[in-house]
Amino acid sequence: MTTARDIMHAGAECIGEDETLDKAARMMRDLNVGSLPICGRDDRLHGIITDRDIVLRCCAEGRDPAGVKASELAQGTPHWVDARADVGQVLDTMESHQVRRVPVIADHRLIGMISEADLARALTDDQLAHFVESIYARG
Repeated sequence: MTTARDIMHAGAECIGEDETLDKAARMMRDLNVGSLPICGRDDRLHGIITDRDIVLRCCAEGRDPAGVKASELAQGTPHWVDARADVGQVLDTMESHQVRRVPVIADHRLIGMISEADLARALTDDQLAHFVESIYARG
């Protein structure tokens, strides 16, 4: 059985909830990623911030990324999967919540992320086609 731990990208780095969006953007650039988990002072997952969030919810609104904290964009309950979840559970979570990336948690701590690229390497063609249709075909 293939698990979330098997297909995830290990070593995901968090942006602290009190860090600013300009730092998040630099981290994304340096790590060559399009999203970062937002972690709190309690070392727990508080959300995810994407490059698109920074552009649309900060820059496009005329706000200064140096003055906006990551926590301001962490809305709602973050969706995640347990490291022991099988691929079907990972896909169900991503499809039902319409997310293109999902954090992987073990013992209440972030241990990795699963993105579309990770899925492309791990899934069969049929599984990948179903995922793409579920995520992108909805209006």
